[in-house]
Amino acid sequence: MQRATERAAIEALEQGEHGNPFAFLGPHRDGDGAFIRAWLPGAQRVELLAASRGAPTGDGPPDGELLGEMAQPHPGLFCLRIEPPRDYRYRIHWPDSVQETEDPYAFGPLLGDLDIYLFSEGNHRQLGEVFGAQLARHEEVDGVRFAVWAPNARRVSVVGNFNAWDGRRHPMRLRHPSGVWELFIPRLGVGEIYKYEILGQEGLLPLKADPLARTSEPPPATGSVVAAPLDYSWNDAEWVEQRPQRQAHDQPLAIYEVHVGSWRRHGERDGRQLSWAELSEQLIPYVLDLGFTHIELLPIMEHPFGGSWGYQPLGLFAPTARHGSPQDFAAFVDACHRAGLGVILDWVPAHFPTDPHGLGRFDGTALYEYAHPFEGFHRDWDTYIYNLGRTEVHGFMLASALHWLRTFHIDGLRVDAVASMLYRDYSREPGEWIPNRHGGRENLEAIDFLCHLNDVVNLEVPGALVIAEESTAWPGVSRPTREGGLGFAYKWNMGWMHDSLRYIAEDPIHRGHHHDELTFGLLYAFSEQFILPISHDEVVHGKRSLLDKMPGDRWQQFANLRLFFSFMWTHPGKKLLFMGCEFGQWREWDHDQELDWYLLRYGDHVGVQSLVRTLNQLHREEPALHRLDGNSAGFRWVIGDDHSNSVYAWLRHDRDGATLLVVHNFTPVPRNAYRIGVPLPGRWTVLLNSDDELYAGSGAGSRGELQSEEQASHGEAHSLILDLPPLGSLVLKPAEN
Repeated sequence: MQRATERAAIEALEQGEHGNPFAFLGPHRDGDGAFIRAWLPGAQRVELLAASRGAPTGDGPPDGELLGEMAQPHPGLFCLRIEPPRDYRYRIHWPDSVQETEDPYAFGPLLGDLDIYLFSEGNHRQLGEVFGAQLARHEEVDGVRFAVWAPNARRVSVVGNFNAWDGRRHPMRLRHPSGVWELFIPRLGVGEIYKYEILGQEGLLPLKADPLARTSEPPPATGSVVAAPLDYSWNDAEWVEQRPQRQAHDQPLAIYEVHVGSWRRHGERDGRQLSWAELSEQLIPYVLDLGFTHIELLPIMEHPFGGSWGYQPLGLFAPTARHGSPQDFAAFVDACHRAGLGVILDWVPAHFPTDPHGLGRFDGTALYEYAHPFEGFHRDWDTYIYNLGRTEVHGFMLASALHWLRTFHIDGLRVDAVASMLYRDYSREPGEWIPNRHGGRENLEAIDFLCHLNDVVNLEVPGALVIAEESTAWPGVSRPTREGGLGFAYKWNMGWMHDSLRYIAEDPIHRGHHHDELTFGLLYAFSEQFILPISHDEVVHGKRSLLDKMPGDRWQQFANLRLFFSFMWTHPGKKLLFMGCEFGQWREWDHDQELDWYLLRYGDHVGVQSLVRTLNQLHREEPALHRLDGNSAGFRWVIGDDHSNSVYAWLRHDRDGATLLVVHNFTPVPRNAYRIGVPLPGRWTVLLNSDDELYAGSGAGSRGELQSEEQASHGEAHSLILDLPPLGSLVLKPAEN
């Protein structure tokens, strides 16, 4: 019977089907001694050496002394009995080298019961420091501890150059009932490339990258890389301490959205992408000069396909190797903070790509994704949908979010495609979706996850922002969860974006017929904490650049763009602008080449950039433009019904009563001697005229100081006579007496 069992074990090892290698390999008590087995296919000879680790065991042989040469009863299998049992290591004679190493199968269980328990209940918030490949010193031996979740696998092995990518060499231990596989490989270190070889119920799967890898090979290679814990000496304690105040709702928030691979390059087309160090030297001063408060990065989590812009990531714990190491990325964030800039990352918990080395059918079954395609597959993007109702997946994604916020001191996460998470029938026809347990269309598991995410972030990373890209009328997206909301800090105002871009693209002669498209957004502007987004999505796929959307001749296009920015920056809501828009790039964004920086040789492009700089300065210095963004008390209409002239005017208020008057003329016709009621008598100062020569405008319209008249208008006892510039905006403030 024993011989039959041994033959079966050898056959399973030989065929790569042994799912419990610790039951056969390594040391096993044999009376007063131990019987040791090693499975080393391809080895010629194996010697057993004495090892001294941990507490001394008596008068045994010294470290390195030969205990004996192991017998080879079957090709690849080496055996030896020693007496008494003691620590040992192998000297393995390969055809072209000799290797000394401890036996991976001589070590006991690795992960603690608490780690296993927290993972299984979906509440392990430090997965990035426990699972994956972790440098470890185990029983006085240095090496790497591997841990991966694959509950339906028959066998999981770690493979890499260190074992010639032979899955028979390092099969892992299964920890029942969690489905976690683990193995400690002695003497392995930082920089080793590895993957997991997984034998599913129906056969061998493509090699899988580590879902918890903290760094990977630069694409197009797909191997995971053993990384040391982040060893970076942070210098941003003051920023982190002040973050809850800096990022409060009553503070200015103007975000510059960046795709780091195409902001600048070494060479205009097909040049090398900038490193994090180069981005620190070039991007940070540029954003500071323009007066933005935050940089938002399109996803920098590792992703196989550059053309996804990062929105199809597979390395949810790894900064992409395209721009440097995790330490380099940490240094970039630190430099932003020391310069006074916040950093927001786009983060994608809604879906993941189908690349064979990724998460899809990870152990041969639908593990991270829903099994049914009506729940688990996005036809719009050809991606899988996370099954956030599974506790392990819920916890995996929660740990990913916390990893970026805590490990890299990130100031906020913009959650991509929230609408697709909230609705089970998102982009599906009747009969192509599965209702929830109540028969409704809401994805209850995703809702629970988003609420949990926001509650945990608020608790564990005070002041960090979680922002929803949510395009529907779902109520309470930015309302606290204790009040029945989803708990986000902000929601992107997609309705404002669509309405305003549709309006501004109209020929001015027709704008009077579309007047309500600009006023409509103020009906719901205070129902959420909103960010007004002009993002990358609006300048790709045939939508044309922002400047190219503008109607009219060249002068009118630039005037319309300046007017649009003035409208956006004076409208209630925080601001987000995609790179290149700030200087009026003509062509659509192309992720394969840098922005058209040569355009800044021309005055009209410089003028747009100068206006954005001024608008950010006003936004930052005038509390009326930011302090009550999400409160109706901070806004009052003055003129909202002048369809014939396409003129809009409103007041912005601070909580202490400070007031600004904002006037927009959306036609190319100067409106001279235009009377507007004001709430305060006296002198008013023009803070901004978007048609000023400073911005390459025509120089028309009011400027300087104006005296109000005691003549009623627009419900006020006093009024101003203004000259409204063509396709221009004015911002006025009561002069100090």
